[in-house]
Amino acid sequence: MDDRNHQKIFSPRNGNRRAFLVRWVQWTLAATAALFLYPLFRFAGFKPPRRPRLVDVPAPLPASGTHTSHDFLLFATEDGGARAVSRICTHLGCRVNYLQDMEYIECPCHQSRFTSEGVRISGPAERNLPTFAVTQKVDSEGQVTAYVVHL
Repeated sequence: MDDRNHQKIFSPRNGNRRAFLVRWVQWTLAATAALFLYPLFRFAGFKPPRRPRLVDVPAPLPASGTHTSHDFLLFATEDGGARAVSRICTHLGCRVNYLQDMEYIECPCHQSRFTSEGVRISGPAERNLPTFAVTQKVDSEGQVTAYVVHL
């Protein structure tokens, strides 16, 4: 093979152009595949929203006006209703307790304190406790038979 043909075939200019075109085609194919496969992967990972868990607490509440469950604290309100506050501290996830003599909720781990409405008073927790919706079950005579907490 003579020197001129050798230089044409293996010149750096032709190699760079060819490599550029090959890479451009590869990236274009990858982007096109991702564009078409993204909706499929998104659909495959779709999770429907979970249904709320309903917990019945029989009425009337104890004389203290407080019911302690594993997941929530249920307090009687002055208007005859009830409100539910999460027992999971917003700081590190410890389970909080209601101190009836002090009339506040306290986290045993780092002493974050909250009102019975779940509003932060003090401590390392920076957010209020989550609250849950509460509905009442009423019998045919209009008496409240249970409180239903929507977790």
